[in-house]
Amino acid sequence: MIGIAALWISVLLLGGGLALDRVLSAAITRNFDDGLNYVLTAMIASAEIGPDGEVLFNRPLADQRFLEPNSGLYYQISAKGHEDWRSRSLWDRALKVLPEHEDRGFHVYDSKQFPGEDLRIMERTIVLPGSRTRWLFMVAAARAGLDDQIRALRSTLTQSFALLALGLIVLTTLQTLYGLRPLRRVRREIVHMRTGDKNRVTEPMPAEVLPMVEELNALLAHNERQAEEARTHAGNLAHALKTPLTVIMNAATAQADDLGETVIREATTMRRQVDHHLARARAVGRRGAAQSRAEVWASLQAVERAVQRLYPEARIDMDGDKGAAVRVERQDLDEMLGNLVENAAKYGGGSVFATVSRAGDMVEIMVEDDGAGIPKEERTRIFDRGVRLDSGKPGTGLGLAIVRDVAEIYGGTVAMEESEDLGGLLVRLRLPAV
Repeated sequence: MIGIAALWISVLLLGGGLALDRVLSAAITRNFDDGLNYVLTAMIASAEIGPDGEVLFNRPLADQRFLEPNSGLYYQISAKGHEDWRSRSLWDRALKVLPEHEDRGFHVYDSKQFPGEDLRIMERTIVLPGSRTRWLFMVAAARAGLDDQIRALRSTLTQSFALLALGLIVLTTLQTLYGLRPLRRVRREIVHMRTGDKNRVTEPMPAEVLPMVEELNALLAHNERQAEEARTHAGNLAHALKTPLTVIMNAATAQADDLGETVIREATTMRRQVDHHLARARAVGRRGAAQSRAEVWASLQAVERAVQRLYPEARIDMDGDKGAAVRVERQDLDEMLGNLVENAAKYGGGSVFATVSRAGDMVEIMVEDDGAGIPKEERTRIFDRGVRLDSGKPGTGLGLAIVRDVAEIYGGTVAMEESEDLGGLLVRLRLPAV
């Protein structure tokens, strides 16, 4: 930032300085030329033709430098067929006249015809009264004074603009360092968190940095929640596997006759527990993905086809918003809807009805059946892992637990009610809308 600012300041000041130099140098040169124009006009006004046909002045010129040799101010009047009339300041030198040269207006130019002395010359061709001769009036002045003024001007401009550039760059540097100081404070706070002294950025920050600090603290809290969830899942999985392993160990130690059946039964339970916790782990890992998106209707259609093959006698109907989408990975949405629709087809009376609708910033999916329903006092407990109200049908009691856990991971909810239309159970699943 400092380097770019310094470069830009230098470019702008250089461009501005060059433009100002051209304007002021032109003004000084124009003022110098005005002086030559004044002298040349005075020469023309004082000139007349003498008795011998030569030009002369009817009054002397006021500037005494014309009388001093090599004074730096000269005049010369020339005409074809006539001898040049020169000022005494020219002494033994003469101003060069281009052949067949004629200037009807004032003409000014620079010349190096005198060694070591640059000249600024103004000339004009005049026909004086009483003569048909075209006289070339010339006045020349040494450029030394003009060049000294321009050099003094450029020196002043260079020093002033260099000082201005230095001041602006120093100001930009101080402003940048001061403006970025809160970021260094944030870095120090992060160092304290890394070393274990703190777990949040607690130092007061300016308003410009505060949103970043709040997001950083939110990210830390999110990571802590994920770590705590991971520890909880690991503990739950270990606890869930401990009982089946104990049963298997006891049966093996006692060399029980039904050892094979016991191993198969407990291994099935263990596999279901592992699948459940893996589903939760996958959902937790995908939760932070900003691109998570799933079309509800497409997922419902896929689930309906799968469940219809398992329970061909069940009738599954769907209705509602076909364009609804949720911020959930498709695999997780399929798993939740699959558990709900399969339960409705398995435990219901043969009719399943799924409805999709928008409710504010949530998408609501209702799955109803015409079964016996679930008593109010059991509707909360049924979501616990391993709880089954109907042990006469195959299952592990983990389906609704997976639905609840995955829905909560994505910021959704699941609840049970009584279906007014079908008379059985209504499960209301709410998930964040895209």
